[in-house]
Order: sequence, then C-alpha cells, then structure tokens
Amino acid sequence: MIKNAALLVIDMQNDFVLPGAPVCVEGALETVPKIRRLLDWFRQARAPVFHVVREYRSDGSDVEANRRGYFLQVGGFVVPGTRGCEIVAGLGPVDGEYRLVKNRYSGFMQTELDMMLRRLGVTRLVVCGTQYPNCVRATIFDAVALGYGVTLVTDAASARTPEIAEANILDIGNIGVVCVDTETFLRP
Repeated sequence: MIKNAALLVIDMQNDFVLPGAPVCVEGALETVPKIRRLLDWFRQARAPVFHVVREYRSDGSDVEANRRGYFLQVGGFVVPGTRGCEIVAGLGPVDGEYRLVKNRYSGFMQTELDMMLRRLGVTRLVVCGTQYPNCVRATIFDAVALGYGVTLVTDAASARTPEIAEANILDIGNIGVVCVDTETFLRP
C-alpha cells in the first residue's frame, strides 16, 4: 500500500465508455477490469477512493466552448439523470467512497477535491480512467502543481489511439509522475 494515498477514477461514465455513446473513447471499455482491480485493492486497504465524474446541464450552458456545438448537435451527454451520466457497471462507488462532480477537464478546477484530500491526509494520488489528453492529464498536471505525488496506472487509463496514450504517458512521466501498469502497481 502506498502510504497516505487515494485512488482517483476519472470519468468512467457510460457516455465516455460504452461503444456507440456520443463521446465514447476507444479503449475505455477495455480498462474496466483493470480499474476494478485497483478499486478492489484500495477498498481492501480501506484507502480513500474518489469517483471524479463529468456533468453538464441539459441546456449546455456549462459546457466548454470547444465542446458546446457537438453537445447541442447530439442532444447532450453526461447530463444528470440520464443513463449516460451514470458510472459504468461494476465501477460505481460503495459506501464511504466519494463521488466528485466536475464540469471541466481537471478534477481540481472549481471543485473541493484539494480540500477533501488534504483533510483526509492524502499526499499521494493514484490515477486511472479516461481519457489521457484531457481529463486524466489535466487532473495529473494540477495534482503535481499542488504538490501531490502522483502515480499513473497506464493500462487503467485510455485514449482514442495507442499513439495518443504513449505520447501522454511520456509527457506525464517527464514531470516526475510514476507511470506503471496495473500488475506492477499491485505487486507486493
């Protein structure tokens, strides 16, 4: 167990994970079993788990400018109360875990994540989820800027292509983030 660590599971919602969903990320569905293993490990260790999720108002008034046109075109995505906004089956929070809502790429931007982590005594984050060049990356870069130690579990995060994933892993590793696969992370 990594001392004073918390697991951040980023945007593992139906609209981002399920094939055919309006903003499905290729490869996200394949990460579900790896993320499940991480969840089980953190739960067994009784360490904090944060399910960081995206939500947008149905009228699109809080969607980023670069996504708003597409959001309106497809009739919305990750709107509260819809199936698409729900966390994918098998990864949902259990009692004692946190569901943190964001409406920007970073889990830290305009949320209470930093305050909650500090109150829990967390100094190290283990990050997984979707997708690399947006929410995973933005959250990791903000975590490093805020002074957290960070581990990225590389095969428990996704991107639209393997090339995008590899480029992001290289960049993320270059800022001092530990980048390991699930097997390496879980090895005693």
